[in-house]
This record gives sequence, structure tokens and C-alpha cells, in this order.
Amino acid sequence: MSIDDIVAKMQEAVEKAGGLDKSVKFDFGDDGQVHASGTEVVGEDLDADCTISVAKDDFLALAAGELDPMMAFMSGKLKVAGDMSVAMGLQSLFSSM
Repeated sequence: MSIDDIVAKMQEAVEKAGGLDKSVKFDFGDDGQVHASGTEVVGEDLDADCTISVAKDDFLALAAGELDPMMAFMSGKLKVAGDMSVAMGLQSLFSSM
């Protein structure tokens, strides 16, 4: 799945959820970044309230429900910088992807 595919799926999920109160950036390292704020999702490296660093494959497993977010965090597969409450509120977003 490409960054553009992820942006499209996240855009649908964010709109369905009614938008985000704060911004979040998913940093996939060399595979790129996805930034979401309000009801807009873009494949750009922009400043965010919360940055989640995760491998793209692990992100896709999270979105598919194949990887538990808390286990990913505890095992170091997922790192959170900034506002942790933003990351905690993303579970509903993942469930609608």
C-alpha cells in the first residue's frame, strides 16, 4: 500500500469520525509521512501535536487490527512524541480504516 493509498483511507476515516481535534503525524521513516489535522489528511512532513513513529508495515497491521497498539508501543515498534492523549484517541480512527 502506497502513502497515497494510506492518505485516502485515513481521509475517509477522519471524515467519518468528524475530524480530529489535534494534529497527528505518522512518520514511516524512509517510506514517508502522513499528517492529519481537522478533516484534512496529506502525505507531507508537517509539524503536529503528536508524532507517531512506526514502520509502514506495522502501521498497516495496526490499521487491519492484526497488531495491538499497546503491545506495539510496549515492544518499541511504535514510538510517540508530543501529546500522548492524541495517540490514545486514535484507536477509533484505526477501527474505521
